[in-house]
Amino acid sequence: MKIIGAGFGRTGTASLQAALEQLGFGPCYHMVEIVKDPDQADFWLAAGAGRPVDWKGFLGRYQSGVDFPVCSFYVELMDEYPDAKVVLTVRDPEKWYESSLKTIYAMSKDVPMRWWGRYVPRMGKINELASTQIWDGLFGGRFRDKEHAIAIYQRHIEEVRRRVPADKLLVFDVAEGWEPLCRFLDVPVPDGPFPRLNDMAVFQRRVRIMKVASWAMVLLPAVLLGGVLARRR
Repeated sequence: MKIIGAGFGRTGTASLQAALEQLGFGPCYHMVEIVKDPDQADFWLAAGAGRPVDWKGFLGRYQSGVDFPVCSFYVELMDEYPDAKVVLTVRDPEKWYESSLKTIYAMSKDVPMRWWGRYVPRMGKINELASTQIWDGLFGGRFRDKEHAIAIYQRHIEEVRRRVPADKLLVFDVAEGWEPLCRFLDVPVPDGPFPRLNDMAVFQRRVRIMKVASWAMVLLPAVLLGGVLARRR
């Protein structure tokens, strides 16, 4: 791995993922990989529990990684990949909190994911990972406490600045575009605009779809049972 993303989710990590892959640092690991393959959550749960894991075996095909859960293990990844550079994505704390609350937190907490876990156990692993390592772990079960959540966010930024050598760290707002990222990675600036992906409006539509799908999963068995009973009368 050549690039380690230390920024929290909702700091432009999807845009950074696309940018890194466009610059030749792909594939880039992102939380979406776990959504595609929920069994991957087992690896991250083991790492979070302090059990020995094979970082290079698991991430061997990836040249970069961003978003949760990668950002929670940036220290371990720096130890494993001592030549890697670190990109810390940041944004205005108030905007970060609002976006996180209405997207990734809503997806995990407001959507009845526990039902997904009951009927589709592999999907339940995603919610277990998010709850264990992010909402109950990192934020101590207090993400709805805005001041507390923002304090954790800012403390993480300060910690990364302190722990990562200055020559290996880029503190990056994706609104800055290609130039600072390409300069840091020593690659040419590509033609075309910097990627702008996964904005809040798009993500909120996904949350609404997930809510409908989740409640359909919950209610469908009752509807089918009602139909069977009605035909027996």
